[in-house]
Amino acid sequence: MTLRRGLYALIIITTFFINTLQAKYLYNNDVIENEKFTTQIETLGEDLYQKTGVSLYLIMKKELKTEQSIAEYERSLADKLKQPFVLLTFVEMQKKVDIFARPKSMYQEFDRVQVLSPSATFIGAVANALMFARSADEFSELLQNYGGTILPVLAQKAKGKDIEAKYSVAMYNGYLDIADQIAKHHNKELKVGTGDGARYFFYILRVIFYGIIIYALYMLARNFIRKRRAKHEDI
Repeated sequence: MTLRRGLYALIIITTFFINTLQAKYLYNNDVIENEKFTTQIETLGEDLYQKTGVSLYLIMKKELKTEQSIAEYERSLADKLKQPFVLLTFVEMQKKVDIFARPKSMYQEFDRVQVLSPSATFIGAVANALMFARSADEFSELLQNYGGTILPVLAQKAKGKDIEAKYSVAMYNGYLDIADQIAKHHNKELKVGTGDGARYFFYILRVIFYGIIIYALYMLARNFIRKRRAKHEDI
């Protein structure tokens, strides 16, 4: 019985270390437990590295140490990693997403502001500008800031298992966006979702969540128009 328990424990430990070693580009993850998600990130990360020499790491943390900022956490990892690299970091409890790159010249290979934009589309940018701009300059800035591939998805409401699906879509979107931009900077083309069903898995999730975004924008625009009409009728 003791021998069996020891063997069982050894198998568990061995499996844990094998999975840890395999997860090279999903550098740190205690948020999503999904084999397809891990496979897609690893495949895409390896393809990008082989074609450009750039390591793109995805970090998904539930929470950080008390009073530690996401930037401080990223800087603590920087000395352990070989340059050039990019970190895409998501901290669930703090509801924060950040992109950190070294050397700093890496920021010229992708558009950090665009990736982290809160607006997915131009319509979304118009809505944000109308609601949040406090000056003409801020209105113009918000109007030009769209194309976000992470925050618009994370902003959607979800419950239960849908939360993990939302995180998967948002972070895969951002990871793919950054990887694709870096590859294009090097005049390379990535193989995305080659040979397995994960491509369709993420495609379906994307359709669902972008559908939610479009519907939300439609409702926002409809309510805005109704309010304006009501004001004119009162006059």
